[in-house]
Amino acid sequence: MSIDLDLAIRKVPNFPKEGILYYDITGILNDSSAFRASIDELAKKAGSYQFDYIAAVEARGFVFGAPLAERLGVPLILIRKKGKLPNEVYSKSFALEYGEDVICVQKLDVHPGKKVLLVDDLIATGGTLEAAASIFEEHGSIVTGILGVIGLPFLNYEEVLEAYPTEVLITYDSE
Repeated sequence: MSIDLDLAIRKVPNFPKEGILYYDITGILNDSSAFRASIDELAKKAGSYQFDYIAAVEARGFVFGAPLAERLGVPLILIRKKGKLPNEVYSKSFALEYGEDVICVQKLDVHPGKKVLLVDDLIATGGTLEAAASIFEEHGSIVTGILGVIGLPFLNYEEVLEAYPTEVLITYDSE
């Protein structure tokens, strides 16, 4: 990668709660060269996978998933939190690094037999992406891979997501 993403990623201690080091991607978004380089690298990595759709996780995953889908000429599916989608949804609850949540995908967007590439900004415990993958797979879609900008392998996402090829642009190995 031509840009050092570490220089653009802001590290915020004790957010959203005491003891958590938050990796803030807004520094990437404020640097057009870093943002462009991130999308370029994600597009290169995406070239290793076969997929019909990109599915991006709310909300920061949208920031990377949308330009990636546009660049690659594929549709974008939104993975949202409970109560944010207007039509009937498939939903799944999951554990976060610091709590629990529920994600949903509109039933209209899940297509049996179609291949999906999941995209998020940060992969911590892998719980969100595991829940997303299970929504698609339980309803007939095929998850071919997972891409992220930041990975936190010390939180063991690789074990949680071992069924899926998972790649990130940068990792942080400790808090």
